[in-house]
Amino acid sequence: MQIFHPSDVEKITILLVEPEGEERGKIKQLFLAQGFTVSCVETAEGALPALEKGLKESRIPDLLVVCTWLEGMSAGQLVRRLRLDSRFRSVPVLMLTEDVSSGMERDGLESGADAYISRSAHPDLLLLRIRALLQSGGERITKESVPGLRRARIVIVNPPSDESILSFWDNPQSELLDDAVDDEEDKGPGLGELLWRDGYTVTSVERSSDLIEGGWLGGSAAPDCLVLVDLGKGEHDLAFCQLLEKRRQAIQESGGTPFRILGIVKAEQFRQQSSVVFLEAGIDDLVSSDISLDVLALRIRTLAQRRMAEENFRQQEAERQKAAIAYEAARAKAEMADALERANRDLANTNTELIKTQAKLVHTAKMASLGELVAGIAHEINNPLAFTISHADTVAKNLQQLQKESLSDEVLRKLQKGSDRLKAMKIGLQRIQNLVVGLRRFSRLDETVSQKIDVPEALETTLTLLAHKLGKGIIVEEKLDAPAYLICQASLINQAVMNIISNAADAIASLSDSGHMPSGRIEIRTYLQDGFYVMSVCDDGPGLDDRVCHRIFDPFFTTKAVGEGTGLGLAIAHGVVEAHGGTIEVSSGEDCFGQQEENRKGTCFKLIIPVDETPEGLKAKGREK
Repeated sequence: MQIFHPSDVEKITILLVEPEGEERGKIKQLFLAQGFTVSCVETAEGALPALEKGLKESRIPDLLVVCTWLEGMSAGQLVRRLRLDSRFRSVPVLMLTEDVSSGMERDGLESGADAYISRSAHPDLLLLRIRALLQSGGERITKESVPGLRRARIVIVNPPSDESILSFWDNPQSELLDDAVDDEEDKGPGLGELLWRDGYTVTSVERSSDLIEGGWLGGSAAPDCLVLVDLGKGEHDLAFCQLLEKRRQAIQESGGTPFRILGIVKAEQFRQQSSVVFLEAGIDDLVSSDISLDVLALRIRTLAQRRMAEENFRQQEAERQKAAIAYEAARAKAEMADALERANRDLANTNTELIKTQAKLVHTAKMASLGELVAGIAHEINNPLAFTISHADTVAKNLQQLQKESLSDEVLRKLQKGSDRLKAMKIGLQRIQNLVVGLRRFSRLDETVSQKIDVPEALETTLTLLAHKLGKGIIVEEKLDAPAYLICQASLINQAVMNIISNAADAIASLSDSGHMPSGRIEIRTYLQDGFYVMSVCDDGPGLDDRVCHRIFDPFFTTKAVGEGTGLGLAIAHGVVEAHGGTIEVSSGEDCFGQQEENRKGTCFKLIIPVDETPEGLKAKGREK
């Protein structure tokens, strides 16, 4: 039977992970006979460097086929490692085993494998399973990455006039599919209730050609997985599957995300090659009716999550394109601002006051563009961060529930270890979340109106954003004696103080040898003095040369090397303080930190803002008109 098109097989590469022997030779020959490019390794440890080598040579395998009787690292451990590595996360994995127990299959699927098949299965069935994996391999996203924004929608499609199935909605505790799926112990909840308890939306309908019509299969509330019960009774079942596949193709061609299909065949028919026709008709997965309910539920969840992952990928791609357009617009604004800056420099010798005003306009445009970029980046980080945190909580709950089960000490120890690692992950996620909050606060650069500012909190945000400059060697000391709240413009901290602290860090770093971590001290103080709100930033850097002190606030004047400074930082800081009716005082020498080393004279900037007492608190007076 011709399963793969000849033009496709030359592009397909498979990595077979199995100990050397007669069985591996049979599988390899089967693949080579189809025209695949096959490479073999004997252990899971050997698969990892093989994948690394393929990555360097830009030939990552299209499929990983792993047997479950490996020595050393197990097949499940290998798959889990791949699913944690973003470079190999999209490679589909097919597990081969001699063990047909439900426990072995459950372990394989829960480790992150895409499919599981017995070595004794018919070769055509194996190849058809591989074809299905290769067709959907690009959509593969790990369960941990699937967003939890909505419930998975499962529709159970029963044979016509199956009244017993529909009784589930009258009594959700009833055992759904007791007749369609044989449960060995005939105890516990049915399939519908298993999915229902997991928070899935479960609907039961009767099979008919009318189901193919209408928009419910391709709309915004389309099902994620259809479960076709009791297939194989006649040609009408196969015709129904073929109609479903045509509808799926139409949905995909129109840009939608097609649903997945799982079929359940009577046990006696499943082991006959006649059941293969349903896979040829387009069904994604086919199981026997004597499969245990928990494994069946797991396979349904896997298909539903793959469909949800593809849907989420499409949404993210649309958002990425939208963000790219916004980025291009912001970049165009920045280029216009740079052009205006160059023009302003040409006019510097004609009108000093004019160039100062224009420099402020240039900076405002650049900061506005920067604010848009920062806000966009924060938004893009926040989306995957939100569903990652959500899934971390879900995994934590599942681990807690498993720890309550009667399990061996070894399994309980591993579960506890997983819980501990998950807690550590959540700490890291929280740090990312805090950084996103800081970016959002800093991006509000267009808010020129006065507002009540929490000065200590604003300073902490500023220091967080400058952490890459400060490193671990520069010690920042804070003595905040003034009231915590000040009514002023947010730019007073976001621009003026941030630029001064950044310059202090650069000054300290200039004293360090190349390759060594900068070390020094910065002191930030706030206090009230005779009706003025004073903020000072002092460092123990090299200090300022007297010959340049009178020029440090001039636009485009900088003492830094070419390419390291724009000369706008202190100019804008001076303009922001002036807008608040205040002044900046600069001193250098022993009065900063007392007696200094010979090359560490230090510099101190004092921002002196006149304030009034108001019912809302201290308020900057602002510049007189």
